[in-house]
Amino acid sequence: MKLAHVVALAAVLLMPGLAAQADETRPNIVLILIDDVGFSELGAYGSEIATPNIDVLAARGALFSNFHASPVCAPSRAMLMTGVDSHLAGVGNLPESLPFEHRGKPGYLGHLADDVVTVASRLQAAGYRTTMAGKWHLGHEEPNMLPPAHGFDRSFALDASGADNWEKRPYLPIYDDAPWFEDGEPADLPEDFYSSQFIVDKTIEYLDENEADERPFFSYLAFQANHIPVQAPRAFVDKYIGVYDKGWHALRQSRFEGVAERGLVPGDAALGPMPEGLKEWDALTAKEKEIRAMSMAVHAGMLEAMDHHVGRFVEHLKQTGDYGNTIFFVLSDNGPEPNDPLATPGFAQWLWWAGYSRDLDRLGEKGTFAFIGPEFANAGGAPGSFFKLYAGEGGVRVPFIVAGEGVAAARLDGFSFITDIAPTILDLAGVSPAREFAGREVKEMTGRSLLPVLRGEAASPYSDEDAVGMEAAGNVALFRDGYKLMRNLPPYGDTEWYLYNLAEDPGETKDMKDAEPERFALMMREYESYAASVGALEVPAGYEQMKQLTINRLHDMRGQLIAAAFVAAGVLGGLVWLSFLGIRRLRRG
Repeated sequence: MKLAHVVALAAVLLMPGLAAQADETRPNIVLILIDDVGFSELGAYGSEIATPNIDVLAARGALFSNFHASPVCAPSRAMLMTGVDSHLAGVGNLPESLPFEHRGKPGYLGHLADDVVTVASRLQAAGYRTTMAGKWHLGHEEPNMLPPAHGFDRSFALDASGADNWEKRPYLPIYDDAPWFEDGEPADLPEDFYSSQFIVDKTIEYLDENEADERPFFSYLAFQANHIPVQAPRAFVDKYIGVYDKGWHALRQSRFEGVAERGLVPGDAALGPMPEGLKEWDALTAKEKEIRAMSMAVHAGMLEAMDHHVGRFVEHLKQTGDYGNTIFFVLSDNGPEPNDPLATPGFAQWLWWAGYSRDLDRLGEKGTFAFIGPEFANAGGAPGSFFKLYAGEGGVRVPFIVAGEGVAAARLDGFSFITDIAPTILDLAGVSPAREFAGREVKEMTGRSLLPVLRGEAASPYSDEDAVGMEAAGNVALFRDGYKLMRNLPPYGDTEWYLYNLAEDPGETKDMKDAEPERFALMMREYESYAASVGALEVPAGYEQMKQLTINRLHDMRGQLIAAAFVAAGVLGGLVWLSFLGIRRLRRG
């Protein structure tokens, strides 16, 4: 073995509590990624939503109060898998919403770059069994983009931003299908499919195939909950009917109080503002209130259903004897989903054409389509402002829990970032993040191991002098010494730069750039340096991410649309000619 690997392995073997004592007792690692769930949406973080199984993990492990991700799913997933900044990993934005000017640029390939390596690949090479089930969203146009090419022995992966949770069909008209793949090959879904149940079932199936194999395992469970379309079995929804009838202002306040009671924000912190342009609950009609509250009930039921199936997985590990040697990582990829698809012209007609219902009596069930909208999404990110897609704390500060043998119960308040998870996993497994892998040079991880934090030796893997940057779709954040530099674009941002003292003001209520001009200037320079170093590009004037989805779809379909127009013109011309002939014959007659 190379010297670097020997040193790394020796360091892990000597770690008290979190040590891997020998190769055969290296920990199993379970990575649970929740989709579009905000900071205050788990029970352990102060929510009214029942998540008892995840709460048990939080109670016996480390609960992070100052952990951050990208505000956009695909960049977060790229960083989670590689430990490398999203642009360096090739996924600087949602592939479906790239402006034309960014297409093909190194930071915006839409799939993992050739010179990054996933944590799964490194663990697989080190002798781990590796499985993946759920949302991938890191490319499928070529076989080498799918999970088997990135270190997974077995996988059942959805490579899209989302899909229906009850059946194999797309959830947006930008997709022709729901692209599911098993072990890299196109796959169908079972008749009794429900996404959260299926993801757990597949993971159990893959692990049970090699039950006699004593090698440790790495299992990545990437849930669709709680991405649009919000869907859940009625048994999980019914208990929340009526819970949200007071609206999003009341929910934001109760969530804020829940977070504060758990000490997850400073005692004198203020609740973040709602972005400009959001609606007032009391301005809605009774019918609008009813469907909004019911949609939020489905959202809550969907999260509880996911937690239920996480509990099934934990129970399975207990029955197989693997639970005691398993370390769990639980997090969300970004804040809550704010989009209202019905605001897009033509979407209501597509829903009808696709056979989706919004009938309140069965909302959440198979064949229905629900979403919570920006106002309830803002409540889900409390105490922060904004939500998914935006760099406000509501979009990037997310729940994060680490639990397992040797991880002491603690609340950890120091800053950490999603790129830190991969090096932490490798540290636990005694695997070196070497710059050379499989005979080729690969990019160095930008994240840092959290083991010193988990062992109580440091508050954060970053010093007061370290700056951590982030950019997605033109929305920007840079973190340094408890402060945050931020910019958000329309429709809910204003393109202005702000400076916040997150250590005192996690709600981002007081802009400090005028009070601390030197710090502001320093962090602006540091952001410019970060952007240049990773290849983060400015978006063109007027860019809005969700509008670009439609523009890109129409652009990429232009050949089909032109062909359809010619066919339609031909048919119309034929009908006109036949009508003309018919009229002539009638006149002759």
